[in-house]
Amino acid sequence: MNYLYDLWDDLISLLFPRLCQACGNHLVRNEKLICTECHILIPRTNFHLEDDNPLARLFWGRCKMERAAAFSFYNRDSRIRRLIHNLKYRGIQEIGIELGRIYGVILFDSGFTEDIDIIVPVPLHPRRERTRGFNQSSLIALGISEVSGIALDTVSLQRVVKASTQTKKSRYERWKNVENSFLVRDPASFLGKHILLVDDVITTGSTIESCVNELIGSGAQKVSAAALAAALL
Repeated sequence: MNYLYDLWDDLISLLFPRLCQACGNHLVRNEKLICTECHILIPRTNFHLEDDNPLARLFWGRCKMERAAAFSFYNRDSRIRRLIHNLKYRGIQEIGIELGRIYGVILFDSGFTEDIDIIVPVPLHPRRERTRGFNQSSLIALGISEVSGIALDTVSLQRVVKASTQTKKSRYERWKNVENSFLVRDPASFLGKHILLVDDVITTGSTIESCVNELIGSGAQKVSAAALAAALL
């Protein structure tokens, strides 16, 4: 039976080639979305192993951040950048969930998520989410939740102000662009909790900072952050 399934799988792959979403090469049997080579060669930051890391230092003196980590580096032409592009702009939603699972295992095995109570994705403004059809951060957070067993809350933190694009803005302009953009609708759901805030890419940290301030101001005890990539400026 397995032989027939493998034969059928090979035939389907021949007729409808499955390609790696990071490099474009053909996937072989048992590879899903990302080929083994890309899985190995995507550079890891290992920020989750050290509290005093470059991403964590980005938030020093700006907000009450417990700890911060990112899976990889968001460099030009990097594999992780192509994966995130295909997720956000080609609408291949499975990429977000799969990368969330991959990073979730790393975070869970290292103890990074040990005392986390709730996973919360950085929300999109409802209008932007309707246009895109999904929130990429929610998909990543879903993957992390699946492998860690930690509850996922996608509704309590909401974006109430639609910010303009952050591209080409200075650090100060990015901060002003998202200031007071977020609101916790049900503060009781986060009261005294340690929240893991999940995003796709962290650059200046302005969006995360705004979220953290709203969460702490609404009664959360601690907030940590995890992203698929960091583009530290």
